[in-house]
Amino acid sequence: MARIVYLDAFPADNALPILAARPEHEVVRIDRLAPLVENFATLATAHVFQCVPARDEVPERLRVDTAFLDQTPELLVISSGGSGVDTFDLDACTQAGVLVVNQAGGNAEAVAEHALGMMLMLMKRVPEADRALRRGWTGARTEFRGADLLGKTVGIIGLGHIGRRLASICRHAFDCQVLAYDPYLDAAEITRRDAEKTDLFDLLNRSDVVSIHCPLSSETRRMFDAETIAAMKPGARLVATARGFIHDEDALYQALVSGHLAGAGLDVWDAEPPTADHPLLSLDNVITSPHTAGVSRDSRERMASYAATQIIEILDGKQPVRPVNTDVLPTWTQRMQVFLNGKT
Repeated sequence: MARIVYLDAFPADNALPILAARPEHEVVRIDRLAPLVENFATLATAHVFQCVPARDEVPERLRVDTAFLDQTPELLVISSGGSGVDTFDLDACTQAGVLVVNQAGGNAEAVAEHALGMMLMLMKRVPEADRALRRGWTGARTEFRGADLLGKTVGIIGLGHIGRRLASICRHAFDCQVLAYDPYLDAAEITRRDAEKTDLFDLLNRSDVVSIHCPLSSETRRMFDAETIAAMKPGARLVATARGFIHDEDALYQALVSGHLAGAGLDVWDAEPPTADHPLLSLDNVITSPHTAGVSRDSRERMASYAATQIIEILDGKQPVRPVNTDVLPTWTQRMQVFLNGKT
């Protein structure tokens, strides 16, 4: 029997019946507001830890790092509730022989549609018109003359599950030229994903809209700094629905105030949610949401099903479907085999 511990909740409640169908496994909930001593008493004998993926929803001491792993010696698998793994130190997990899995692809449609919605509203200048009307505007409607997305050039940073879906929509529904920057995919694969491979600065120079869909890592942190943003096509729009810290909020604010960029759609922030006095929230040409791009009813239920099913399959001795720290697999497989042998 394995002990599966989850923090607060799965992405949706449909995960629980999937787990309940396998009563040989114990499923235990811990509350982030409970005393740490109490939580770690439960975690000390856990084999699987299901964790909330949003960093600001997880207390620092419950974010998986070396100190956490030192107190959870039986842990075999850490599962993210979404695609993000911001709350896990992947190197520490690999060193400890612990496999990290996520639910990549589960929210791809939700995020791609959200990004597309932001792109359209920015092109049509809906945020500016909406705010003006709420202030009592009575001017000429041509003040809010926008542009069509049809036939424009869209740049996508990261062509994984979400970026690929957005590329397909933009190319086939709006006849856009889609440029992609993804150093982990070759030109042929990017072509198969409805885009044209290019380098970062060529994409920035040519794109009318740039949408970010890469994970947060040491490689992508502050990728969109002042220099990168300055390289964007004058009058372009930026959409960020991946993770905070990829774009520099101060640099983006300056580019918007100066008029270099025409607008931005922001779903992710350095601190989530941002405070009401955040400078970017004061701009009429910025449309915002509080990291909700992937939070649709459909996507949450899909990710919950992915998570519960993947956990059960791993505990049955099957290979993980969505491993993250793949370097750990040889060591983890040995640990897993010892656990499985102990069950029989």
